Amino acid sequence: MKITPLCLALAALFPAGGAHAASDAKLLARFEKLAAELEAVKAELKTVKAQVAAQPASPPAAVRPATPATPVAIAASTAPAAAAASAPAVQPTATSLAAREPYTSPLAAPASPTSFFGYGEISYNRPFRNQSQTQIDVRRVVLGVSHQASERTRIVTELEFEHAVTSADDSGEAAIEQVYVEHRLNDNVGLKGGLFLIPLGFLNLKHEPLTYYGVERNFVETAIIPSTWREVGLSAFGVSDAGLRWDIGMTSGFDLNKWDRSSTEGQESPLASIHQEGQFARSNNLSAYAAVSWRGTPGLDVGAGIFSGKASHKLKDPSTANAGQYASGARITLWDAHARWTPGNWDLAALYARGTITDTNELNVQLAGGTLVPKTFFGWYTQAAYRIWEHGEYQLSPFARYEVFNTASGYAAPAWVGASPLQDEKVLTTGANLKVGENVVLKADIQRFQVDRSRDRLNLGIGYQF
Repeated sequence: MKITPLCLALAALFPAGGAHAASDAKLLARFEKLAAELEAVKAELKTVKAQVAAQPASPPAAVRPATPATPVAIAASTAPAAAAASAPAVQPTATSLAAREPYTSPLAAPASPTSFFGYGEISYNRPFRNQSQTQIDVRRVVLGVSHQASERTRIVTELEFEHAVTSADDSGEAAIEQVYVEHRLNDNVGLKGGLFLIPLGFLNLKHEPLTYYGVERNFVETAIIPSTWREVGLSAFGVSDAGLRWDIGMTSGFDLNKWDRSSTEGQESPLASIHQEGQFARSNNLSAYAAVSWRGTPGLDVGAGIFSGKASHKLKDPSTANAGQYASGARITLWDAHARWTPGNWDLAALYARGTITDTNELNVQLAGGTLVPKTFFGWYTQAAYRIWEHGEYQLSPFARYEVFNTASGYAAPAWVGASPLQDEKVLTTGANLKVGENVVLKADIQRFQVDRSRDRLNLGIGYQF
């Protein structure tokens, strides 16, 4: 019988007389590292073949790839693997995810020190009641570069362009979505500094079109947890042998002084209207966050996170109704809990998020007659999808999502101000995703709103990632 690296790896995973003693979590961790290393070796072999094809006169024996950590070497080690990433993922569709979630694969020699990734979305939205508002939009195009500066250090830069055209007279936007340096202390622990995404919920870290169902991102993870939400700061992250992942950091926070009483933006998404995005971010008050998730059982992801910090920055200008003058103790706190389970062809998920803004009573007096600052806001959803058909590179997955959210469920203000909490909006979204290979998805869905029925609509979309 031919002994292959895979056979040796399996022998290491299931040693004689010791298989029953190993925990499922450790076996899973070993398998994840083994799979990642196999992909690295395949990428190296592909590079070597390309070099040989380009130089047919050179003796094949003279072409030697850089030696990565091989499956045989991993199999010989009895130490369980930690699911942590320093190098960009070899698979194109995993590269962009690795740039967002730094602990997706173990340390390994990359096929190339510099890799490119990106994604894009084009959408068609047709309201049922006001069809004159039907539109097609190049929603966003994102381009990123990940450079492996050393074995344990990488630099990630990600640029986003929205709505096709960006100028002073257009609605488009060009922004730096991420730019940070990440350094691995070891396979289990790393450090990161720069502008990066906050790890709350599912979508903020992973929002490429193939990672979620439906043409539009869900309302809970856009109106309650702003998407894409990034801050400037420092963080430490890691993963344990039991599958517990953690991420803590100190970052810039929200600026309540940006609240605009004349705009409805604060009512559409309280935190999206006052986030700073790393642009001359006021930082007299810093914020802190912590997030954990457990993936010790195959197909199960359970996690939670919290972000909190003061938002007045001690500005004192009596000529304007700013938070520094009227809400010096205002603190913004947002937390979430989520779970996802993928048994067989099923994909089941649920999430709850809740936010509070304290010390806004006096500030809302100054904002009377305009958009007030809410004291509380929340949202939750449940979602189920099923891979009903698969043929070759095609996968069809119908889904249904039911969500409830309220961007102003309570106010702190005197009665005469007339602050009335909003009604809970309830949305049912049904549709399907059709994957075309690993990099392209076609989407269609219908959304029904309980409160604002004018928003009922048909959505069609095309998405890609690489």
